[in-house]
Amino acid sequence: MKLRAGLLAAAFAMVAPAAMAQQGTLRVGMAAQDMGRLDPHFAVSTIDRVPMPWMFNGLVRFPPGSIDAAAIEPDLAERWETSADGRTWTFHLRRGVRFHGNFGELTADDVVFSLRKAANAQTSAFSADLRAIQTVEAVDPHTVRIVLRENVPNLLGVLTNYAGGFIVSRRAVEERGEGFNRAPIGTGPFALERVTPNQSAEFVANPAYFRGAPQIARISYRFIPSDASRDLAFQNRELDLNYGRSDQTWVNRVRQQQGVTVDVFEPAELAIINVNITQPPFNDIRVRRALAHAVNRAELVRWRGQDTSREGQSLVPRGYLGFSADNGLLPHDPARARALLAEAGHPNGITVRVVHTQLPEMLAAMQVIQQQLRRAGITLDLQVVEHATFHQQIRQNLSPLVYYSAARFPIADIYLSQFFHSRSIVGTPTAVTNFSHCGMADAEIDAARVATDRAEQLRLWATAQRKLVESVCGIPLIETLLVFARRDSVDYGYPLRGSLSLGPQITEASRLR
Repeated sequence: MKLRAGLLAAAFAMVAPAAMAQQGTLRVGMAAQDMGRLDPHFAVSTIDRVPMPWMFNGLVRFPPGSIDAAAIEPDLAERWETSADGRTWTFHLRRGVRFHGNFGELTADDVVFSLRKAANAQTSAFSADLRAIQTVEAVDPHTVRIVLRENVPNLLGVLTNYAGGFIVSRRAVEERGEGFNRAPIGTGPFALERVTPNQSAEFVANPAYFRGAPQIARISYRFIPSDASRDLAFQNRELDLNYGRSDQTWVNRVRQQQGVTVDVFEPAELAIINVNITQPPFNDIRVRRALAHAVNRAELVRWRGQDTSREGQSLVPRGYLGFSADNGLLPHDPARARALLAEAGHPNGITVRVVHTQLPEMLAAMQVIQQQLRRAGITLDLQVVEHATFHQQIRQNLSPLVYYSAARFPIADIYLSQFFHSRSIVGTPTAVTNFSHCGMADAEIDAARVATDRAEQLRLWATAQRKLVESVCGIPLIETLLVFARRDSVDYGYPLRGSLSLGPQITEASRLR
């Protein structure tokens, strides 16, 4: 009897972990056809960015649920010092932090490799963020020294668990090469198990996570591009967490479901129509001004919803340090738009071929804008493509107008540098996301970055915004807050007020009740 009981106990011990893992699976529905790139230094789309902090850490981090730059705290670095002139930073790493799988302990060499990789335009989409770094070196296996060529508004912000600040395994990148995009290795609370194309990405808990083993055993990140299909799966309890639509009707409807919470949180993504000023007919300022007058921001907010959106007021999002609404933004005036088109030699209006994504939320927004522009004599011939293809083609100057919605670290410098500095023009060796080919505010952007007087810095950022808005390099549309719906059984482990990864951060403290 004792032997049999022992065998049964052993059998139960073998089965129980699998059963527990199944019970502890967080099922997340995402509006996506497939993953793009899982190398964190290339994760530019919402689809790819959401799971990054599940897998990776930075030297420092925003506390989960926060985007407050004043609250940045230690992550892989347990402490740091700064020289008197603010140019030299020394970071002391936690000991015993391990990478996923068999990739060993994190050392200063991994940090140096990661930051150099993130600063290289050939190996990162965020290289412009790190351009102020002159050198980064390992002092010893657990100490990293960064020397800046110039002061920056917030170096810690660049080094957070966001964008170019994520730390990767040097060995994994070198061994896997291009394969790292589908088999990334980090130090985060969850590790990627597999990606099934057009179906899901599966993550498993990292039992060796330095903050403690996660309480959730698995995350199933499911690709469901159809809003209706995703909503139905959530209603039928096939999903625990659902990427929401940022419109009032959706929010109101889902809030009526029993046992469901809708989280609306920062940062608001600022949607802009980026105008390529080098391509006809938009090389004529009159045509660009006509386009700006044709846009009706108030109508966009009414369409999207008062709880989830607000009017864009500049080419920098509201709430960012350096935002200025004193910029000469043109008002909605379709009659003036038609008159400007006629002055520019287009009395019968214009038709423009525009590449756009099939991502449902972005496509719906662009279709509303399409209707607005049509009233002013501007016809958009939308070429709808898969989201990854959209990102490829807009970086090849294949669309004179680019609808782009983005949130960045909340300081004007990063948004202005990535979208409107000549260094960031697409198609160049240092390309980021400057689709407009504008560079007339370079001097102000560069001067503001190194300014030590805050009042002067704010003045320079305001001047840069005025120059860019008056030149109609881009047309601000709406700022849309992030929306996810969750079952009340999902406890993030923190109050969700903001997330720069554009989705809920699932941590070691998150749990399924």
